[in-house]
Amino acid sequence: MWGDKMKMQIKEFAVYTGVSVRTLHYYDEIGLLKPADVDSVTGYRYYDENSVFRMQEILFYRELDFSLKSISEILSSPNYDKNKALNEQKKLLILKKERLERLISAIDDAQRGENVMKKFDNSEFEKYKAEAKERWGNTDAYLEYKKKTKDYSQEKYNGLADEMDNIFAEFASFMKKGEAPDSESAQKCVKLLQSHITENYYTCTKEILAGLGQMYVLDERFRENIDKHAVGTAQFVAKAIEIYCRK
Repeated sequence: MWGDKMKMQIKEFAVYTGVSVRTLHYYDEIGLLKPADVDSVTGYRYYDENSVFRMQEILFYRELDFSLKSISEILSSPNYDKNKALNEQKKLLILKKERLERLISAIDDAQRGENVMKKFDNSEFEKYKAEAKERWGNTDAYLEYKKKTKDYSQEKYNGLADEMDNIFAEFASFMKKGEAPDSESAQKCVKLLQSHITENYYTCTKEILAGLGQMYVLDERFRENIDKHAVGTAQFVAKAIEIYCRK
């Protein structure tokens, strides 16, 4: 479908890639995926074949749960090997395909009364996923995270997760009281969140924090987990972080 001058407007590109227009705007804002061209008169964003290839790479790393900041650092690294990354993507998809086929087969077996527990095993995929992260995750923040958490027990991880959850619960309480994201209470909570991450995981700069704020809204898993305290909490947190990071 791509000719030498073939380009898609942002809505078409969003449909083609399965990524929302809102997400594409954010990727442009943080420099992760810039449009191939922007009309100087209309302001319309246009994407081309290179944009598709770039998006494929981004989606691959999102499948491995890398942060947007880490993805940006990886793709801009002078040592980045695009062909190797595509081979990694292919392997990942094959493993997912094999697991889906096992689960489909398990349904038939379960209907015949057979024990199908082994077919739920996803260890090979998880092992590959961990290995890929090890190879491609050598960003400063990730290396700091590995060093700081290497001796953490599961109990420690659970305790830190509870502390983080309590911070989001505080955000929700402020929102339900009618306080604005720029209120003193909400801004102090942002500072608490930043300190929690820095003290326990990696140095959470304002740049990283801003990316996390967007992820809390754009990533469905994060949004649902935060919104369990009250619908709209993730959006409230993201806005509070945005204000904090502009100061």
